[in-house]
Amino acid sequence: MKSRTIKVNYLARVEGEGALYVKIKNTTVVDVKLKIFEPPRFFEAFLRGRAFTEAPDITARICGICPIAYQMSAVHAMEDALDVVVDGQLRALRRLIYCGEWIESHSLHVYMLHAPDFLGYESAIHMARDYPEIVQRGLQLKKVGNEIVTHLGGREIHPINVRVGGFYKVPTKQELKPLAERLKWARNAAFETVRWTATLPFPEFEQDYEFVALQHPEEYPFNEGRLVSNKGLDIAVRDYDDYFVEEHVPHSNALHSVLKEQGSDNLTGRLYLVGPLARYNLNFHRLSPLAQDAARSAGLSPVCRNPFQSIIVRSVEILYACDEALRLIQEYEPPEKPAVEVQPRAATGYGCTEAPRGILYHRYRIDDDGTILDAKIVPPTSQNQKIIERDLYQFVSKNIELPKQKLTQQCEQTIRNYDPCISCATHFLKLNIEQE
Repeated sequence: MKSRTIKVNYLARVEGEGALYVKIKNTTVVDVKLKIFEPPRFFEAFLRGRAFTEAPDITARICGICPIAYQMSAVHAMEDALDVVVDGQLRALRRLIYCGEWIESHSLHVYMLHAPDFLGYESAIHMARDYPEIVQRGLQLKKVGNEIVTHLGGREIHPINVRVGGFYKVPTKQELKPLAERLKWARNAAFETVRWTATLPFPEFEQDYEFVALQHPEEYPFNEGRLVSNKGLDIAVRDYDDYFVEEHVPHSNALHSVLKEQGSDNLTGRLYLVGPLARYNLNFHRLSPLAQDAARSAGLSPVCRNPFQSIIVRSVEILYACDEALRLIQEYEPPEKPAVEVQPRAATGYGCTEAPRGILYHRYRIDDDGTILDAKIVPPTSQNQKIIERDLYQFVSKNIELPKQKLTQQCEQTIRNYDPCISCATHFLKLNIEQE
C-alpha cells in the first residue's frame, strides 16, 4: 500500500470548528492530529477585574449547549472561596437544572449528531426522511430538557437566574407541575432511546482507558464529589492543579491535558478520558434502578470500554436525568430564601462539576472586595483531545485496509464518539504558535 493522507478540513456534526489529519505510510500510521483552529475567546481574561457575582453569567456565554455546567462550576468555586454552603432545596434545584442540561445536550448528540453515523446518513435531516418518528422523539426530548432550564434559569440559552449562593428566584410547587407531566413522557422516551441505540451496529474497539470523573458517596455525580479514576486517583477538587497539567501543541489552539506522573518532573503524563463513559464506569452503582436495568437490557455491563457504545451510555444518562428530575420535583418544597447570604473576602476557590461531556474545572482568585484577580477554566473537550488522537491512531491502524472514503467517514465517526465541543476547548491559546 502506498503512502496516503486523510484530511477532513472541517469536521461536521460537532460543536465548533476543527479538522482531522491522518498520515499513513505503507501499512503504518505515522501521524494523527485533531486540529482545533477555532480562535480563542479569552474568557479567562474577560473575568479579570469583574465582580465575583458576575462569573456565572459571563461563563454561561462560553457554550450555548452547556451553559449550566459553566454556571455551576463557577458558583461552586466562588462558594468554596467564600466558605459558603448551599444545601437543602437550593442544592436540589441545582441538580434539577443540571438534569435539564444533560437531557437537552445528550439528546442533541444522540439523535442529531451521532446516530446518522451509525445509520449511514449525511445528517439528521437526511435521516428524518426514513426515520421521522425517531428524529421527532429526539427533538421532543431535547425540548423537555430546555423547558427545565427555562423554568429554573429564566431562559433556555445562557440562563440568567443562577447566582453565587443559589438563585435570584425559585419556583413554586405549582410551577413545577407541568414539568413533571412532560418528564413522565420523557422518561418513557428515554427508555426507548436506550433500547433503540442498543440496536445500532458497533465496531469492536475496546480500549484501556484511565477514566476520570467525580464520585459522590450517595449520588450519580453532577455538582459535587471527589475526583477519582479507575487507576488509583482519588483527590479533592482543590488538588486538581497538583495532579493535572496542560501542555501546548503546535497544531491546536487548545491546550492538551494529562495526568502528572507523581514524584516526577516528566510532564508527558498519562492520558485519561472524561465524559459519560468515565462517569458510567466509575459510578454505575449510583444510577437509579431504572437506569441500571435499562443499561443491562441494552447489553451493557457495569464496565464499558468501547467508545462507539458511548451513544448507549449517553442514552442511559438521559434516562437517569429524567428519573432524577422527576424525583426532585416530587420531593420539592420551596426554600425560605432563594439564596444564602454571601460576603466577599480575599481567597482562592475551586469548583468542578460534570458537564455533559465530562469534568469542568474552575479556579478563581479574588480580593477583599470580591474582584476577580485570576481565573482558570479547563473544559472537558480539551482534556479529551489526547485520548481522541490516541484512539484515532488505534482505530486507523486496525482498519487501515479500508478504502479511503470509508476510512475517512469512520475517522469522523470516531471523533464524534466523544461529542467534542470545540468552542469550549479554545480558551488556552499560547500566542507564539509555531505554524506547520
